[in-house]
Amino acid sequence: MAQYKIIFTGPVGAGKTTAIRTLSDIPIVSTDEDASDMTANRKPQTTVAMDYGLMKLDGNDRVHLYGTPGQERFDFMWEILTEGGLGLVLMLDNTRINPFQDMSFYINAFREFIDQTQLVIGVTRMDERPEPDLSRYNAHLASLGYKAPIFEVDARKKRDMALLVQALLYSIDPGIRNDG
Repeated sequence: MAQYKIIFTGPVGAGKTTAIRTLSDIPIVSTDEDASDMTANRKPQTTVAMDYGLMKLDGNDRVHLYGTPGQERFDFMWEILTEGGLGLVLMLDNTRINPFQDMSFYINAFREFIDQTQLVIGVTRMDERPEPDLSRYNAHLASLGYKAPIFEVDARKKRDMALLVQALLYSIDPGIRNDG
């Protein structure tokens, strides 16, 4: 039985907690608290330490899903959570004022981890705001010196979230199959 660990990160409200809840085969552990700063303008609660879920794969393999807090003031958790991780799922919200600034920030913050592992990007809320499109995300990612799969996703849809995890796992080990 293999154990994998994947990290979800991104700005507040991009869908990290929802993605983990959607994918997890167990009730998730969440450290959401009432938002008391500018985060309250985007959502009533925010993750302050981590989210945790578990996906079960073929052959009793397990994927442990960890979500980081989106706020920079909780960045001390980022290094702790990435320890032993196989890759990073960067969730970006297309309705934010500057999603490319968000991409740059998180790519730079997790650069060392990404350089040692793999990256996949999910862009949420494209149904609410279709621009920028995925080609512009790919161009911006290339300008940062990276190439990675980028998908339009809805964090509430298991198929969309499974696609992100599968893309990440396949880039690590093409022999991995998800039975869900």
